[in-house]
Amino acid sequence: MTNQEMVYIVSDSVGETAELMVKAVASQFFGQEVEIQHFSYVEDEQDINNVITVAKYRPSIIAYTIVLPDLKDYLDQRAEEEQIIAVDLMYPLMNAFTQKFNMQPNRQPGQMRKLDENYFKRVEAIEFAVKYDDGQEVRGLKQADIVLVGVSRTSKTPLSMYLANKQFKVANVPLIPEVPPPEELFEIPRKKCIGLIISPEKLNDIRRERLKRLGLTNSASYASLNRIFEELTCAEDIMKKIGCPVIDVSNKAIEETADIILAMFNKRGSFA
Repeated sequence: MTNQEMVYIVSDSVGETAELMVKAVASQFFGQEVEIQHFSYVEDEQDINNVITVAKYRPSIIAYTIVLPDLKDYLDQRAEEEQIIAVDLMYPLMNAFTQKFNMQPNRQPGQMRKLDENYFKRVEAIEFAVKYDDGQEVRGLKQADIVLVGVSRTSKTPLSMYLANKQFKVANVPLIPEVPPPEELFEIPRKKCIGLIISPEKLNDIRRERLKRLGLTNSASYASLNRIFEELTCAEDIMKKIGCPVIDVSNKAIEETADIILAMFNKRGSFA
């Protein structure tokens, strides 16, 4: 490849997808990276004319990802007039989707970047939930979007992970009579904190089943009703001191509890 040969990447977004595809193809022809110039966020005919003006004076190819039909058609027309090769990197696959799945594209620029941003936010939230699970690191309480508190086996961890998959940073703290709750719990805004309670009978069943899976006997104090009453009373006292809303999770699925929490927080504008 000579230093005059060029591929112009034209996109109504950043153009990252086009660049990856161009580099993948170029690697099959050249021992070095192809020379690339970006024209990102094109939005009108003047932007297209600027690309054409530059491209027609060099041995070049235009590779583009434009989802707006009028803009795509104008680029095709101008490229043909100036005898420039212009390759639409998206249309063939979009057309295949339309034919096979009987769907129409929304033709909104920048959708891939939105998907990428959502993905990384979700990963970040999941990592946060893992790091600050079960009161492991109390410094995370002030950074969390939501803080869950409750006794053992009130679904704090699975609920944290479920909410993390919706991109919310969640920390959870177990409430144990013998262990004073962290001071940070009383320093965060009350609206960020949610208390989880459960009926003694339901908790007894859950804990007995837990012990059974671990190969332990039901005689352990962990599953005794006396111990459970003590823990629940202590937990409710702490929740009252915090002043946080409380949800009874006795007969609720994780998804149901999560929906209640999100509706509660959205109503109060806590995620603004």
